[in-house]
Parts: sequence; structure tokens; C-alpha cells
Amino acid sequence: MIILSPWVRPEMQKTTTITTWLEMHENPHVHVPRPVGHYALMAVKSPPLHYYRYLYGTVGRDYIWVDRLRLSDEGLAAIIHDEAVEIYVMYADGAPAGYIELDFRPAREAELAYFGLMPEFTGRGLGKFMLAQAIELAWERPIKRLFVHTCTLDHPAALTLYQKCGFIPYAQEETEVELPV
Repeated sequence: MIILSPWVRPEMQKTTTITTWLEMHENPHVHVPRPVGHYALMAVKSPPLHYYRYLYGTVGRDYIWVDRLRLSDEGLAAIIHDEAVEIYVMYADGAPAGYIELDFRPAREAELAYFGLMPEFTGRGLGKFMLAQAIELAWERPIKRLFVHTCTLDHPAALTLYQKCGFIPYAQEETEVELPV
């Protein structure tokens, strides 16, 4: 996990990334069989900040997720403790395997703000199951659109998985970002 200290600025390297925004305007009712094993998807109401940072940092470690790590306690709490933000954790045999964050703050819309698996749970088919669950959870609300974005720094299968589950790309942007070396 990359931890950015306020006193030490790590060496930075510029790289180009392509961000793709995707959306859906109706529930595609994607059916994905439940994975073999003991799994539970549980809503986490007002998660402790340290627990959220653990989920975010571990899931995003290999994909350079840093935005939420840079937030103050107050800034992070304002987002994840908002009643319109829902967080779900997928457990496998009692251990956290990944998480979903749905943001319903935009009127009549939902953003799949964060979604991912712990590194040791990738490649088991759990991602598609979890994404199908996220889509169903979002469409339980009276929304007109569910949207998400991914970039080339995310898991290589992310864009394809979103499209297989019914998301349609509507915008793409190439940007240069600075990443810690």
C-alpha cells in the first residue's frame, strides 16, 4: 500500500492513463451464479474510518488508489457516513474479500464509486458476482441511471467486466497523472 506522508514527498513519475465512463439506464438483470464457498455480502453502516481505509487501501493498493487516502478524517467521514452513500463488504469464509461503494447523492442517479476485490480473491469469479450484486442493489432505488468510471490503472479486466454486465461506455479521456515511483 502506498502511504503518502505529509512530510516526505515521494519521487513522482508521469504516466498517461485513459479513463472510460460507463452507464446504464435500466437494470440489465445480470444473473451470475453464486460462487462456490461460503460468501456473505453485508451492508456496513457508518464504517469506522480505519476499517474503510483498510478496505480502500488493500483493494486499491495495486491500482494506485490514493484519493481517499489523502482525505482528512473529517473529509472522509463526510462522504462515507452520508446517508446517501452505501458500503457493502463481501466476506469469504469470514474474511473480507472485497467491497462495493454506491453513491446515491446525485438526484435520481447512482455512482458505483468504488468496487474491487482484495488481491488474494481475484481470479476466482467473485468479481462478476459482486458486480451483479452491486447493480441489483443500485436498481432497488428509484434511479434513472447507474454510472461508473474505470481507467487503465485499474485491473486489466475491469472495463470488459463492466461491459459484460451491461454498462455502456459514453466518454473517454486521456490524462497525464503523477504516480509515486
